[in-house]
Amino acid sequence: MPRVVVVSPPFMSHARPLSVLAGALGLYGVDVHFACAPPFEHLARQAGVGFVPLSVTRNANTGVAEATEQDAEEAARLREFLDSTRKGAVSTLLTQARHRRADMLADPDDVLDALRSIDRELRPDWYVVDQLSYPVTLALHCLGLPYASFCPGHPSYVLTGPDAYFGVPYAWPSALRPGSRHLRELRTAARRNDEAFTALFATFARRHAPSRPAPGRAFALSSPHAVVYAYPPFPWLPTPPPGPIRLFAGHMAADPDPLDAQWAAHLRDLRTNGGRLVLVALGTFLSARDDVLRTIVTGLLEGVPDMSVVVAAGERTAALADLSGDKVVLARSVPQRALLDHVDAMVHHGGSNSFTECLRAGVPAVVLPFSSDQFSVARDAERSGAGVVLDPNTLSPASVSAALETAWTTLEPHVSRLAASVRRRGPRWAAGQLLAAMGRQT
Repeated sequence: MPRVVVVSPPFMSHARPLSVLAGALGLYGVDVHFACAPPFEHLARQAGVGFVPLSVTRNANTGVAEATEQDAEEAARLREFLDSTRKGAVSTLLTQARHRRADMLADPDDVLDALRSIDRELRPDWYVVDQLSYPVTLALHCLGLPYASFCPGHPSYVLTGPDAYFGVPYAWPSALRPGSRHLRELRTAARRNDEAFTALFATFARRHAPSRPAPGRAFALSSPHAVVYAYPPFPWLPTPPPGPIRLFAGHMAADPDPLDAQWAAHLRDLRTNGGRLVLVALGTFLSARDDVLRTIVTGLLEGVPDMSVVVAAGERTAALADLSGDKVVLARSVPQRALLDHVDAMVHHGGSNSFTECLRAGVPAVVLPFSSDQFSVARDAERSGAGVVLDPNTLSPASVSAALETAWTTLEPHVSRLAASVRRRGPRWAAGQLLAAMGRQT
């Protein structure tokens, strides 16, 4: 029986799908250990696998970013990021580019030492590592240990060629296309990051593993054996270079638990009072944009007949309390996967988990991208017919209600077809394919 260690960064949007993949590997009889920061041990228990405490970055997000305990520097960077989202797409991506060194390569020596210790203790046959956990990938490369990569977001996180840069969307949705000057500024910042990280990787590898092959371009470093994408295999995605086996899982969501009695009662009341039901959730970071949440809810209630709304408001539930009523449930967090089986549409931020979970459930969406890979995901939602995309910073109540009506009247047939395709794969399929791929390669 092979032994596998699945390594995750301490961010709920990454750790949850990786723990689901770990659990799916365990269903095939693999001895799996989930390695993550201690607050995420419960995910290992839920997946039925072992747990190894391992912190691979200084910042974290245990479910609601504003509520996660951070040191002063990390909290300040979170505030700067949230402020930048109010200035638009390029401003946000430039801020993320400036933060990248602290986000992604804070303590590479400590990570290498920790992985060396884990390897000595557990002797796994191979590892699974998040593509965005660059210190882990670099350490495994230097140690010469076999690993598969897991791409947690848009597939373009695995660079497809010399003209692709981490932090520059591969495509833009029609509502958020920047001008040429702003695009040049973004590409320049991304290229400089690329060069700086590549130099850091090379220096680190020469110091720790001088006999190993050079890691090459930093953001292009991924498994030479297999890459798992938690994403559908859309035919228009950039063609990756030849090399590893590439597995498009469609989604990486576990089957949802049944709604508890309180949520079941909420849904009964909302259906009685409002008929059609919409879920609004902007992810674990962006629920802080309560101005956007307020505009969304106002637009839905004022512009769409017979409407009820569930809102994941994070730490902003008090700021939005005046919206509560017979047709609105505000909650700090919501059982999103379970609710998607009961709602008629979702408004989300273009996070890949929300996008693929909507596809799996066959739910049309209104997509409001703010940062990271969300612009690429939003473009795929638009192109596939799964969602209508709006700019969150030029939002009005009328534009929200109009977009939702468009989603219902024109997108539902497309989403139903996509749902059937996405459900044919998933975590169990990906785990079986990954075991076969790594068995052949390692």
